[in-house]
Amino acid sequence: MAFLGKARKRGDLNTWRRAKAVLGYIGGKRVVEMAQELDVTRGSINRWLQRYEANGIDGLVPKKPRGGVRQLTDEQLAKLAAVVAAGPQAAGYSTGVWTGPMVGDWIRREFGIKYHNQYIPRLLHHLGFSVQRPRKRLARADLEKQAYWLRERLPAIKKKPPHATV
Repeated sequence: MAFLGKARKRGDLNTWRRAKAVLGYIGGKRVVEMAQELDVTRGSINRWLQRYEANGIDGLVPKKPRGGVRQLTDEQLAKLAAVVAAGPQAAGYSTGVWTGPMVGDWIRREFGIKYHNQYIPRLLHHLGFSVQRPRKRLARADLEKQAYWLRERLPAIKKKPPHATV
């Protein structure tokens, strides 16, 4: 009963519902009644009861999913960070800008570990890097006219904030 009160004080609704279900079951309530009362499925209550039987009160506390096992060691991550910082040309690529698939290819060739291309930005963010997008300019564009347009024309056509009236 103290466990239920602590969960309520912390505002931990998941733990509170689980404890309430176990106490109700011990008190003789049917699973169907508790499912309606707590607005959960009968399967959820049955799982909570199984966890309570197996682990006691600790089985009622929801645990954060662990996620996958880390594949790169700390040394490999440090090497990856150094290579990314040095640039793709230093790693043997012809372009001057890293892409996710290029980083994934380098990791696969260097360490024999394959990552999904959609995970590479998260890995790089974890290492302190951020996605950078180059500014696009036309190859044959007149740079002076572009600068004039950005400096003079754009501010003239931009919406101006309304003036404050006193």
